[in-house]
Amino acid sequence: MLKRLIILLFIPLLLCGCNKDNRTEITFSSWGSVTEVGILNKIIKDFEEENPDIRINFIHIPQNYFQKIHLLFASSQAPDVIFLNNLYLPLYASKLEDLTDFADTDAYYPESLKAMSYDGRLYAIPRDISNLVFYRNKNLINKTPKNLQDLTEILKHCKEFGISYERDVYFMFPYTLTMGEDIYNPNKSLEFYKGLEGKYAPSPSQVGSSTLAQMFLDGKIGLYLSGRWMYPKISEKAHFPWDVITFPGIVPLDSSGWAISRESKHKEEAERFLNYLSSEKSSEYFLKTGLIVPARIDTSQKIDNKIFLEAVKKSKTIPVTKEYRKITDKMNSAFFK
Repeated sequence: MLKRLIILLFIPLLLCGCNKDNRTEITFSSWGSVTEVGILNKIIKDFEEENPDIRINFIHIPQNYFQKIHLLFASSQAPDVIFLNNLYLPLYASKLEDLTDFADTDAYYPESLKAMSYDGRLYAIPRDISNLVFYRNKNLINKTPKNLQDLTEILKHCKEFGISYERDVYFMFPYTLTMGEDIYNPNKSLEFYKGLEGKYAPSPSQVGSSTLAQMFLDGKIGLYLSGRWMYPKISEKAHFPWDVITFPGIVPLDSSGWAISRESKHKEEAERFLNYLSSEKSSEYFLKTGLIVPARIDTSQKIDNKIFLEAVKKSKTIPVTKEYRKITDKMNSAFFK
């Protein structure tokens, strides 16, 4: 009798230990470096502590992100919350929740909202702004160009290579936008840009097994055109006087942000998580990495180098269509064989 009683008392304990997690699970996908993943895991942990009824299943896709996201959409297994950038947004807009009335639009730079919109509707809450600036080696170039003509004059007097040159139309777009040409039909800007290679900028054979970033760090390039993402590395590795200056004209503005799948079965929970991801607190986590310019205006004001905010004022969202990748691939092939 005693043995039976012990067993009966023990069964509820076993059942209690075997119960499955009864929280609502939502899936969340993102790419990102080790640093970014660490921040996301911290945000997820904080969110789950404040929202004990929700569990986040984080899907980190470090490579071939959009190919895999495409397959998940095709098989009706898209994550509830998805990290996207504006270059791919048009491909998925029809599969995403319309967030136009959800977002606090006054909190973000207008150009970032424009970048994360399609056909006038907002489909992702912007996390960051990405644009191009010049990292300048002050030993080689100590003047600030005011326009493209001024830039050419400055390059003529550089003792090393004056400027970086990528065989990619994206890095040509600042010249195209500044000259007032259509990015998909460049003429004078293409001629100007290609004229830099071998004259003021290193050719691929001169770069060799190195990279343009490394050549800049080695003191061989005066002006290195790149984005905020290079700031931490250059801050750590550059052993010469350097600074950041804006491009003497208009640069393309890109953005990335958080979206919700239209197929999500847990939209209320997904919206709560989206609110947390896009909060000022979460935005400050990313700001501290030095890798991004926050799309939130309040957080961006805390950035360590205000030149990046000046660059935002000189930026323009480029028109992106569903065919953007195909078109730019063809342009690269045609222009930079």
